[in-house]
Parts: sequence; C-alpha cells; structure tokens
Amino acid sequence: MEARAAVDDVALGREAWSVLDANWTGSATVPAPGLYPHQWNWDSTFVAIGLSRWNTRRAGAELLSLLAGQWRTGMVPHIVFHPASAEAYFPGPSVWRSQDHPASPNEVLTSGLTQPPLQGLALWWMWRHTTDREMAAALVRRIYPMLAAQHDYLTTARDLGGGGLAAIVHPWESGMDDSPVWDAPLEALPQVRYAYRSEGFPDGHLDSHHDRYVSLALRYRDSGYDATYLREDHPFAVEDPMFNGIWLASCQALAELAPLAGADPQPYREAVERIRAALLERLWADGVFHTRDLRSGRLSPVCTVGCFGPMLDPGLPSERVADLVRLLESPRFMGAVGYPVPSCEIRAPQFDRSRYWRGPSWMNTNWLLRRAAAIHDQTGLAQVLGAGTLRLVRQAGFRECFDPFDGSGRGSRDFSWSAALTLDLLADTVEP
Repeated sequence: MEARAAVDDVALGREAWSVLDANWTGSATVPAPGLYPHQWNWDSTFVAIGLSRWNTRRAGAELLSLLAGQWRTGMVPHIVFHPASAEAYFPGPSVWRSQDHPASPNEVLTSGLTQPPLQGLALWWMWRHTTDREMAAALVRRIYPMLAAQHDYLTTARDLGGGGLAAIVHPWESGMDDSPVWDAPLEALPQVRYAYRSEGFPDGHLDSHHDRYVSLALRYRDSGYDATYLREDHPFAVEDPMFNGIWLASCQALAELAPLAGADPQPYREAVERIRAALLERLWADGVFHTRDLRSGRLSPVCTVGCFGPMLDPGLPSERVADLVRLLESPRFMGAVGYPVPSCEIRAPQFDRSRYWRGPSWMNTNWLLRRAAAIHDQTGLAQVLGAGTLRLVRQAGFRECFDPFDGSGRGSRDFSWSAALTLDLLADTVEP
C-alpha cells in the first residue's frame, strides 16, 4: 500500500485541482498522463460533474469538447482522439476509420462506439450547482439539442431487443470493460483470427477476450457502422442495467431542463416510464437487476456494481430499492470489505481484487451509488459512501481504482475522474 500523509479537506482540494490542471489539454481533460492520451466519453463527463460546483466554464468546455465528436446519427463516441498523439493508443484512428463514414464529424477523429449517456445528468448537475447562472443557462440551450439527438439515436438504433432498453454492442461501451458479466457473451463468439495488437494471427496464438474486443470493433467497422447489421448480425448485444439506469437518469434530467431549453419535456417523461418498465420486466430477477445477453436470451448470474444502476431512477418502486440496498450492504458487497464498493460481488468465483472491474472499487461508481442513495432518502448509506470514498483518496491518492479491502491504489496515478469527483464530494464540506 502507498504511504501517504493525511491531508485536510482544503489541501486535498488543492491536490485535486493540480491533477486536473496537469491533465488539461486546453480543451478537454485526459483521464491520466501517458496511458490515456485522448478524451474518453465517460471520463470526461465525470470530470464535468466534478467541476460543476466550482467552475461552470470549464465544466461546460469539457462537455462541448466531447460533443464536438458527436456523429450526425446522434451517437456520442467513446473516444475523441487528439491529433497530435492520435496513434499513441491502441486501437487508434487507423483502426476505427471514422473519417471514412459520412455521418462522422468533419476533422474530428473518433471511435465508432459509444458509452453510458451520462451527459444529460451532467448538464442538469451543472445547472443545479452552477457558480454562474447566466453562463449555465446559455450552455443548457446550446447543449440540449445535442443530447436530444443522442436520445433519439439510442431509441431508434440501439433498442435491439425491441423491449425499450438500449443494448451495448461491445464491452467498451459499458465503461466497465473487463467486468465478468461480459465473459459468457464473449466466450460464445467463434475463435478470432487476430492478436490484440495487430490483425496478423501468429501461429499457435490462442485468442483472448481482448482479441475478441478488437474483433467486435472490426466487424462493426466493416459493416459501415450500420444499425441494421447490429440488429441482425452483430454477435454481441447486451442490455446492461447501469447503461440503462444512466439513460433513464439523463432522460429525467432532460425533462427537467426542457423549459429552460424551450423544448417539450413530454417525450423524456415518456422515455423514463418506458425504460423503468423495461428494466423491471426484462432485467429484474431474484432481488436484483442483471445484464441480459440478447443473443442467448440469458440473464447473467454474476452480480456487479452495474446491477445497482437503476437506483438512479427516483421512481423505482420502494420495495425494489429496499432489495437493492439490502444487497449492497450485505456481505456480498459492502458488508465484508473496508471500503466502498467492490465492482463484483466478493463471493463470486470471478471476483479478483486486483483486476479491473472484477473487484476493485472505483470513484465513479461510488459517486453514482451515493447519488442513488440520496435520491431515495437513504441518508446513512449516502454518508457511508461519501466518507468511505474520500477516505480512499486521502489514503492512496487519486488512483484509477482501489483495493476494496485495504484501500491501496491500483491502476494509473493522477486519474482525472478521481480528482474531479473528490472536488464534488468536498463541495459538501468546503466553500468554493
């Protein structure tokens, strides 16, 4: 475990700002220096959330930079590449070839996948906590049509199961790349013929999950990023409770922001009802939400932190909320660890405290669950989540993720969403 001197809240806030300033490119914030040199969708949106109580201008710039990569279909990509280091990350623009697609943005290189549609919630969070009401109102009016287009894309192009939920077509779209809930859908795929870092297939090479990640991306690319291909032929299609819980929360946010944007809130109110009903009908079983593999028709037996995503819905029935809180506080999750919240239930065979999304605790999912607890007046749970998460960064610094048992840091150092969400948590105790 890293040794680290205890710091007070003001000093911790200064450290967080130092990380964000160091990772700022002038238009966006990279997740971490070196390993992640571009703008990631989920990361950048959490940065905007964390900045919302402190700096409206920069929070808005973060969202606008990401949305500069939005396709004309409404799809918001999971990576917006910085040209100066375009091929410094694999898979880079030469793999995605977004510039060859007529719907991609001019002069902006992106991936061809998306990530959880958190931007609506982020825009609402910024409006609610703004330090500059006039600037925030202008940002809402500017960004709102882009998020309306994103919503239309998910509704028309990603309801692959026909039940009202959006399907992800690649594990990278979940934001929780290596979660064990993707194991079964990936293992059902035929053996692929490329290595993870090249399209050449060395003799004797046995494919891995990461090889299949690349295979899925290439298949989708070679279809011309076609929505009909996704519905009829793409081998990976999963309804994820976290992705859809975030979509519902963003639809709720768009309904509340609609009067300010001069828009009709009713389509988003209807979307909230539709997504809620579909989550309960299609993904609820045995006291928890599960992922559904649309190709096999099966629910995943593994419970992960993503299973709690629908708690972001303020209209989720109280008995379902009680079931989820009971599970979250049980020895399967928070009840047997020292820090919130393990990314996979600790009794599962797939649990691994050292592997991404198979055990470690993450700032962003802790923040989402704290928000969900507050929505449902679970004050004690919200306090535990907030205090435990701040204890992680006080002890180990702004790491990418953390060991849920001893709190030691894992992954990259100086991770942007960890710094930004620390600022949001500190805003409840420290004056800007």
